[in-house]
Amino acid sequence: MAFRFPSGLPASTARRAPRGLDTSDIDPGLGVSPDTVDMVIGEVKEGRVGINTGIRDREVLRAVISRLGDAAGEEDRIIDDLLASGTATLGSGYVVRIIAFGAFPPGDQVPPCRIISLGHVLEYLQGYVRRHWNVLRHLQFKDPAFGFLMTLEKAKRGGAGRRGESGVELVSGDAAPRRPGHRRPAGHRFRGRGPRK
Repeated sequence: MAFRFPSGLPASTARRAPRGLDTSDIDPGLGVSPDTVDMVIGEVKEGRVGINTGIRDREVLRAVISRLGDAAGEEDRIIDDLLASGTATLGSGYVVRIIAFGAFPPGDQVPPCRIISLGHVLEYLQGYVRRHWNVLRHLQFKDPAFGFLMTLEKAKRGGAGRRGESGVELVSGDAAPRRPGHRRPAGHRFRGRGPRK
């Protein structure tokens, strides 16, 4: 299950985002209105898209939508809508949807739902990192997946080498010795430990 609130964060835990970072940026592939509380019942597969039978079980769906705390008296209608179309709108305006994520198209028939490929997710996240690079590059991330995306973007921007072909550089141990009396270029800073005694 995942929730998205109109501000991008629940009101009770909303923190000020770093200046210049747009937390309201929404992937159009999600098909969600920016001003709607959205609850996703998601199924993620590494291979082909698929929906487990548990998501289609009425009692499982009843337990899941009860988490919204705003569905009293309309559970049966919401469950019927979810099973018939993959989406339901509560009387409060909250939206509940079934979304299936996977690397490849479904091999078998899936019930009504929205399907989003993992490739699309990756492209969107990489685009988000690029759009907000000037802010994100200064932050540290505890989430390993997003941290890895940041590492990939840093590697891409850094070229992995100071010079050479395709970011590859070979430094040999045969550097020419410095001639006595040779002056270092202006602006060069010596980072040694100082003279030895």
